[in-house]
Amino acid sequence: MSDTLKLNLYIGGDFVESASGRRYQSINPANGQPVVDCAWADAADAQKAIAAAREAFDHGPWREYSGADRKALMLRVADLLKARQAEFVRYEVLDGGALINKAKTDVALCIKQLRYFAEQAEAYSAEMQPIEGAQKPGFSYLGTVREPLGVCAQIIPWNFPITMAIWKLGPALATGNTVVLKCAAETPVSALELGKLFQEAGTPPGVVNIITGEVEAGQALAHSPKVDKIAFTGSTEVGREILMATAGNFKRCTLECGGKSASIVLDDADLEIAVDGALYGSFFHSGQVCESGTRLLVDDKLHDRFVEAMVARVENMRIGDPMDPETTLGPVISQRQLDRILDYVQIGQKEGARLATGGHRVTRDGLDAGFFVEPTIFTNVGNDMRIAREEIFGPVMSVIRHSGDQSAVDIANDSIYGLAAGVWSRDMDRANALARKLHAGWVWLNEWHVLSEKAPFGGYKQSGIGRELGRECYEAYTQVKSIYQDDTSGRDAKFWYDVVFPRIEKSASSAE
Repeated sequence: MSDTLKLNLYIGGDFVESASGRRYQSINPANGQPVVDCAWADAADAQKAIAAAREAFDHGPWREYSGADRKALMLRVADLLKARQAEFVRYEVLDGGALINKAKTDVALCIKQLRYFAEQAEAYSAEMQPIEGAQKPGFSYLGTVREPLGVCAQIIPWNFPITMAIWKLGPALATGNTVVLKCAAETPVSALELGKLFQEAGTPPGVVNIITGEVEAGQALAHSPKVDKIAFTGSTEVGREILMATAGNFKRCTLECGGKSASIVLDDADLEIAVDGALYGSFFHSGQVCESGTRLLVDDKLHDRFVEAMVARVENMRIGDPMDPETTLGPVISQRQLDRILDYVQIGQKEGARLATGGHRVTRDGLDAGFFVEPTIFTNVGNDMRIAREEIFGPVMSVIRHSGDQSAVDIANDSIYGLAAGVWSRDMDRANALARKLHAGWVWLNEWHVLSEKAPFGGYKQSGIGRELGRECYEAYTQVKSIYQDDTSGRDAKFWYDVVFPRIEKSASSAE
């Protein structure tokens, strides 16, 4: 990526400098070098973006677009993304530290998902749906219509920059809303470059607005009475603050927050699949995934063999340049995140957990300028330890023993989180029965990290409110209006006439 690349905020259909003129550089986590020079949004920029979205929704043409028109525009954006696919793959690697194989998959899936969201625009167009059997005497029509909420503020994290942008923008636009998307300061490139695609596709000004920034901009979005909905993906702590901020004006809210997902290995698991699957579930994208299986619950009968096999595989993982297709573990996003992970390694050791492998910063082979951490496995972990209860968001796995199915369920459910879980077993009836007992919004059986745009994704407990994807996400961006229509003529035909007015007329007649 060129050192001269500069990005501005996308507000009201134009790319503009921030109100303060402040700029910053995002950093390549693999080498610590600047990736792009970018405008920094604060509260004033957030308010400007909200105003543009409000004007576009209240007075612009977007809300009046038919579902077919919205679909056509979104498909044009998908086609433009397809044409620039290789560029966006590079952005994901250089700006976010994604392995190139992961980035290729992410961008390809985003094209597919955007096209799917576009197809749904016609399904959620403003067509009246009759309510069968609810008609009353005297009424010729009774039905409901789903309408867009209005201005939707969307805050996305740094771990899946383009994926999170598409997940948020797709359903909101398909249902006729206007949007202010705030991307993470660490990874602005993919989202702002998407703004160029929406501009080129002919999106009306103000329908899509994309800004950067951190707390100040996010707070402005959450508190604004001109915003009708906020959708957030990130930590539970920030999600809690956003929920409190929205309470003042009853703003709709969807939160996809933290996780500490339990990956449960039963005593009949296929060891080859389960060992590799458990490592993939925990260390994919250097553990920077909200639904990572970072609590590995292994049956006593398998524990020692299982840990030995995992350690052998982990110590052969290739850590290095994410642009190299042979690399299997890349950097974490920043120095701040690196320090947080290493702090948790110290915490785990102080709590009495045994460090089976890893636990150090990687500085060999010229990696000292980047933010690389060895894949780390702790054993002798109690479920009451901080490394088992708190989201670390890095390549750190806590292995916990269990003594059978109910023991595994009890340990898995003993958490403030409930985003995801998984079961490794040869017996699908047994695995399914256990899955039904887990307090989690998504459960994998002999798999991990596989999602579908057609299935709702979200968490129980403090892992969030509402769902991304699936039918549920569209309903979260719409509200229902019921309409009664009476085609009778003459006041005497009104069903209520004989209830009210005859009494009035009789009373008047008696008075005379």
